[in-house]
Amino acid sequence: MTPARPAKKKRNDPAAEAFLAGLAIVKRNPALAALEADICRSRDCEKAPRHGLAVVDSNGTVHVHPDRRAEPAQWAWALAHCLLHLGFGHAPAHQDERRPQPDHYDLAARCAVVNRFLLTFPVGYPPEHLPASYPDGDEEQLAARWRRDGVPAPYEHGGTAGDAADQILVAWPAWRTAPDWQLTFGHALTRTVSAAMDVAGGRRDALTGEIRPKQPWDRALSWFISSYPLLGGIASGMKLVADAELARAHGIAIAAVDATLGEIYLNPLRQYEDEEWRFVLAHEMLHAALRHGDRRGARDPYLFNVAADYVINGWLVEMGVGTMPEGLLYDPDIKGLSAEEVYDRIVTDARRMRRLATLRGKGTGDILGEPLGGRPQDYVDLDEFYRRGLVQGFDLHVSGERGLLPAGLVEEIRALAHPPVPWDARLARWFDEFVPRPEPVRSYARPARRQASTPDIPRAGRYFPPEEVARCTFGVVLDTSGSMDRRLLGKALGAIASYAEARDVPAARVVFCDAAPHDVGYLPATEIAGRVRVRGRGGTVLQPGVDLLQRAEDFPPTAPLLIITDGYCDTLRVRREHAYVIPEGGSLPFTARGPVFRLR
Repeated sequence: MTPARPAKKKRNDPAAEAFLAGLAIVKRNPALAALEADICRSRDCEKAPRHGLAVVDSNGTVHVHPDRRAEPAQWAWALAHCLLHLGFGHAPAHQDERRPQPDHYDLAARCAVVNRFLLTFPVGYPPEHLPASYPDGDEEQLAARWRRDGVPAPYEHGGTAGDAADQILVAWPAWRTAPDWQLTFGHALTRTVSAAMDVAGGRRDALTGEIRPKQPWDRALSWFISSYPLLGGIASGMKLVADAELARAHGIAIAAVDATLGEIYLNPLRQYEDEEWRFVLAHEMLHAALRHGDRRGARDPYLFNVAADYVINGWLVEMGVGTMPEGLLYDPDIKGLSAEEVYDRIVTDARRMRRLATLRGKGTGDILGEPLGGRPQDYVDLDEFYRRGLVQGFDLHVSGERGLLPAGLVEEIRALAHPPVPWDARLARWFDEFVPRPEPVRSYARPARRQASTPDIPRAGRYFPPEEVARCTFGVVLDTSGSMDRRLLGKALGAIASYAEARDVPAARVVFCDAAPHDVGYLPATEIAGRVRVRGRGGTVLQPGVDLLQRAEDFPPTAPLLIITDGYCDTLRVRREHAYVIPEGGSLPFTARGPVFRLR
């Protein structure tokens, strides 16, 4: 009896395993899975591409190469590309058997649009030969442009079938209703984006997908977006962080705001009604929108926070926004005052004021200067975001006749609509006012350069007399102490040199000051920033440098002085026109009698 042969082990098929893994990636995407396309991987299929991965027909079938080997992520990208052709309406189902197939230009344009979408809706990864960016325009615009100019080489073969067409139009069976792939994909994509927004906003659980019940602070924020246009734009860009552990770790009794990150931190253990949370959120949003953290300058941060709290709470009570919780700072006697004016009042009694409590707690401000946990800041134009949100909200509030607003708040919003002139523009105006431009003099003793072309016509030459050159100058007293930032030096000197050169100033008198003055004499405008060598790095005593220029016989008595320092200097007495250039956030240890330009 012949013994039975053992059954052969079924060999693994790496190509099939990779394909199935890629298909699983696509099915995990709700928008693509909603298209419910059929997959044909038969060796007898005539529509399968010879040199590519996949082809899609208008009946909703993706024909894939049965033996092609690729990574799962490559299969996922190819399948997503084919499905998006259906979803974008490139291969609509129809019962017409004589439909013309798309030409080369239509195919290239449609593949470019799909690939551009996949850059922002990544599924798998594309082939290496595809470009990293695509031109703007829809399928019809790109096809028309490329019919006129030719298809650029990078976009020639952007499909999934190699050098063949990856879209095939076939006739849908007459006995079945043709599906609308585009409408199906649009609805699925809308649901997917809505679910993602709910997860990002904390309204939906990221693991289970279940919608979480709205908390009172969430309802309060939604009320601003839907029903209160003044702060609706700001509210739409703010994120609420209600974390009891974070609030306990950072001592947040009720709330605090980080204007840089656009986040409001709440203590969820506080039991407030919706109206009270509206008041709290409006309070923090106004702190951020009015840029109180940046406006305090050299003032005491906590006392300025207290002053701003008094002003904001007074506004909110006057506007009737929510209900003010018990214990917040409120004084009807300071109605109409700005935060700076209130600060000047309370700073005289700083000891008592430090016992008051903001929304964050006693002795601490609810305007955060740094992100909690040391997280990196977002690099966005915060001034533009808050200014646009508040100004547009104000326009909607007024046009919709939503009620009167406090005069102080209206003034601050209008001030935001007209931001302050940048420091360099103000510096240029200072040059225009106090540094005269040399006026040329014409004289027949100096023939013009054009005289040779018209020897019979005398032409006066143009030149600057010595007395005119000596009159048009200015002095620079430069703090070169160890505390001075080299970036500040370069930025300030570069601006000064460019304005001096633009105004034809021949030279400027430069004095370096640390422990002693170092007079480097007159420097041409082009050399002020480029060839200046900082000599001293000792302490900071600027008065001797100022006195040196004020007593110098070769320095005009009407020439102004420009003093560049970081503020860590002695008290200065300047008896002529002068100005200061200091870094943003810095301050002088004395009351400046000239304009102060703060570098940004």
